[in-house]
Amino acid sequence: MSALPESLAGLTVAVLGGTGPQGRGLARRFALAGLPVVIGSRSHVRGEEAAAELARATGAQVTGADNEGAASAGDIVVVAVPWEGHGELLSGLLPFLAGKVVVDCVNPLGFDKQGAYALTVDEGSAAQQAQAILVDSTVVGAFHNVSAVLLEDPDVASVDTDVLVLGDVREATDLVQDLAGVIPGVRGVYGGRLRNAHQVEALTANLISTNRRYKCHAGIRITDV
Repeated sequence: MSALPESLAGLTVAVLGGTGPQGRGLARRFALAGLPVVIGSRSHVRGEEAAAELARATGAQVTGADNEGAASAGDIVVVAVPWEGHGELLSGLLPFLAGKVVVDCVNPLGFDKQGAYALTVDEGSAAQQAQAILVDSTVVGAFHNVSAVLLEDPDVASVDTDVLVLGDVREATDLVQDLAGVIPGVRGVYGGRLRNAHQVEALTANLISTNRRYKCHAGIRITDV
């Protein structure tokens, strides 16, 4: 385990929806990097069970709570919930997320016989919806295109991909780039302001199509940076 960046020293990361594949995977990687992690779920029992399982598997500092408790406990709060409940969840957590950096990695996608496709969001993107709701928080979009399968796999030492980080506050995007970088093989790359989040969220539909065609867990790399 390498030393954490100074920017993350003393910070706790909460993962809302931490019992789903993406949330579990991110929680695992953050915990293995040495960050205190709180796994949030709709049920505090499920959150605690998932945390206990991850703590046993990794020996890391992981606790569990319901989403409200996790939102309260986290200094950085990662939103990894299904799109269908995204707006309702965040509306209910408004006072608990005030003043915090909220990292939204939700992809509004639909699925039919032709595969995955991007959904239209009134606010423009899931990240913009989050910022419209969480008026007292700083929302950053990130981790949209990272394979949950690779994040969760204990045999995968290095998750070789870049993470596009989007936001309107430089200090917050720098912090989330540092957070991405604690995962071995991952690099956080600034990808523009929050208004550009739609195409990054939608890109996940393309990666799902790539995965199906080539039987892989595709990611992205940004060249010449």
